Amino acid sequence: MSSGSYNYNKLAGKHVLIFGGTSGIGLGVAKLSLAASAKVTVSSSSSKRIESTVQDLKSEFPNAQLQGHVCDLSKDTIEEDFEALFQKTNQVDHIVFTATDAPAIMPVQEITREKLIAAGQVRFFAAVLVAKIGSRYLSPGPDSSITLTTGTNWEHPMPNWTAVAGYLGGTCSVVCNLAVDLKPIRVNAVSPGLVKTPLWNNLMSEEEQEKICQFSAAKNPTGRVAQPEEVAEAYLYLMKDTNITGRIVSTDSGALLV
Repeated sequence: MSSGSYNYNKLAGKHVLIFGGTSGIGLGVAKLSLAASAKVTVSSSSSKRIESTVQDLKSEFPNAQLQGHVCDLSKDTIEEDFEALFQKTNQVDHIVFTATDAPAIMPVQEITREKLIAAGQVRFFAAVLVAKIGSRYLSPGPDSSITLTTGTNWEHPMPNWTAVAGYLGGTCSVVCNLAVDLKPIRVNAVSPGLVKTPLWNNLMSEEEQEKICQFSAAKNPTGRVAQPEEVAEAYLYLMKDTNITGRIVSTDSGALLV
């Protein structure tokens, strides 16, 4: 059975919208998408970060079709803000959600209702709402996708991560259901392990980060801790594989094997 000609450069000319696209994994996705000749829009809560990121990316990719828009995911007006953002971007082909905040790491006895809700505002509630609203602006059909982000703690419990772990596992469940609710648009998620990103600067010193990275690298089968651009490859795969939906792709340096 012949399927006709095959498009080997599936992201060329496609519009990729990346939430959290000014640093870490999201920035890695932006770079790989631009290298694949996609049109990219990055979104962040900081206009200064957007401005500097767009400038840096245009220096690295002089012919890039690139823009940036502010969207603060921590606000109560998040749904209205999403609508305003999508009206600026118009139709998109892929939505990538890597936005996050410092994880609410705390003993169970310190968890309160307020802290629990706050822990999920960006990483979970915003992710579900962007799928709800963004799906109306996506090009129709399975060529379009939404890719969310979870983390390996939903599979590998760690002390004091209870407030966060529920949202990580919840993201996996939501992805499966969204894939049904939003079909034929594809919905998937990436589950990274430890990645060297600026996120950890808010939690610990450079020395503490280096100790954790050395410990993890010695334990991981790959013998190293991932860089953002390496993990970003998983997001590009999920955008390009039009036959995958409702799945979680792990990229964790083999950490769950040991």
